[in-house]
Amino acid sequence: MKNKKVILIFLLPALVFYILFILYPVFRTFYNSFFKIGAFRIKYVGLKNFREIVKDEIFWKSAKNTLIWAGASIVLEIGTAFLLALALFNKIWLHRFFRVAWFVPVLIPYIVTGIIWLWIYNYDWGVLNTILRTIGLRNFVVPWLGNPKTALPALIVGTTWMWTGFNMVILLAAMHSIPHTIFDAAKVDGANSFQIVTKVMIPLLRPTFSNLVVLCFIGKMRVFDMVWVTTEGGPLWSTETVATYIFKRAFKWNVYDLGYPSALATLWFIVIFVISLILGRLIKGSEIYEY
Repeated sequence: MKNKKVILIFLLPALVFYILFILYPVFRTFYNSFFKIGAFRIKYVGLKNFREIVKDEIFWKSAKNTLIWAGASIVLEIGTAFLLALALFNKIWLHRFFRVAWFVPVLIPYIVTGIIWLWIYNYDWGVLNTILRTIGLRNFVVPWLGNPKTALPALIVGTTWMWTGFNMVILLAAMHSIPHTIFDAAKVDGANSFQIVTKVMIPLLRPTFSNLVVLCFIGKMRVFDMVWVTTEGGPLWSTETVATYIFKRAFKWNVYDLGYPSALATLWFIVIFVISLILGRLIKGSEIYEY
């Protein structure tokens, strides 16, 4: 009994923080989604806010952008991270230096990362366009964040650069956890390096890949900072995400209604929850190799 009291005492501060700043805001958002909340008046409207979402073209555009971002990031971040982890696992030249260098972007705040890529993509003096002009590819010089066709891919590259190191470290740790005798046995059986990676290593890393996919998906479905620092959703909604759109509707457009953005947040929470649940079931149902 005394042990339970001691445990409760230590858990209480974190529990109070979780209730006040996580559970209560979530519950309040759900509650607000059924009301029209003005400056001095609160009116119950039922499902009206959700019916309005169906006709909200900007929301569907932002949802499309967010889903594209999430899907592309899963492929780019985890794919690149695996190649980098494989290089470090095989102890390439200066592997200790590269292990640190490739992980450093993870430690940089989103705001700073956004400013860095804002400078890189600057049309007049940005590093990317300067290099293109220098090597004679002036036809490829464009305002990367000012063109609706290139703005979203440009930001996806920025978040890929930032988060690849995190995935790399997780995959590298998983690679080192595989008993080396498995690789030795594969070599004895006549497997070459490519076959060892594709037929032995990747299947054994499947649980790690699965967890990284879910984490990457959830993270990109909530992306806000990178967009807000660089484009604020422009040009022409081409980089608008659901998170930035909800923020604009709640605090920036002076529409004086917190009910509708609460409905947007509620709906998006349900979307993320359902898709994450489906991904989890698909991953759980896949074949898992053990050693």
